[in-house]
Amino acid sequence: MRETSRIGILSQITINREERIKIKTITTKSILFFVGLSSLVLLRVGYCSCPTLLNHEFPKLQDESPQNLCQYKDSVVLVVNTASFCGYTKQYEGLESLYEKYKNRGLVVLGFPSGDFRNQEYSSNKKIAEFCKNTYGVKFPMFARSNVVDGEKVSANPLFKRLAELAEPPRWNFHKYLISRDGTFHKSYSSFTSPTSKSVVSEIETLLKSRR
Repeated sequence: MRETSRIGILSQITINREERIKIKTITTKSILFFVGLSSLVLLRVGYCSCPTLLNHEFPKLQDESPQNLCQYKDSVVLVVNTASFCGYTKQYEGLESLYEKYKNRGLVVLGFPSGDFRNQEYSSNKKIAEFCKNTYGVKFPMFARSNVVDGEKVSANPLFKRLAELAEPPRWNFHKYLISRDGTFHKSYSSFTSPTSKSVVSEIETLLKSRR
């Protein structure tokens, strides 16, 4: 009789332990679920507050991983269509110089390689990335090759399509668009204008001083 009671007590203890383990497992899963849900909500809220002009996703040049431009909201953004075999390709030096000088104050340069003008760009994103790194030491964000102007059978990527509506489409490689911290278009510059010219630098410094 006593042995039966002991067995019953031990069985009950085992059951209680198993129930506690199950409860802990369920609780842990619930916590992880709500943490993940909260993170997703916060992420979506952040994207909802993203300026329309920047609310686009493009593949990164180096590995083609998707990058949303919303990550650059509250920054002063200089958008440039680039090419590796152009007479203005040396402007990479000025663009990288600007980025290094002002990035800690909130400037970001975004490069969009394109072969729209006389096909002056590599067809391979890998080769473009190697060229930019090895020739000019480019560290500012670069995106995969895309179209920046509308053609007979192609359309400009959504960012450049909108910039063309707000200003004008690029007329050649290294056309530049300056976007303020609040995500609105500010000013554009032709290929002739160096990124380190007084006109560009003064506008960038003025925008960097402003706060949302």
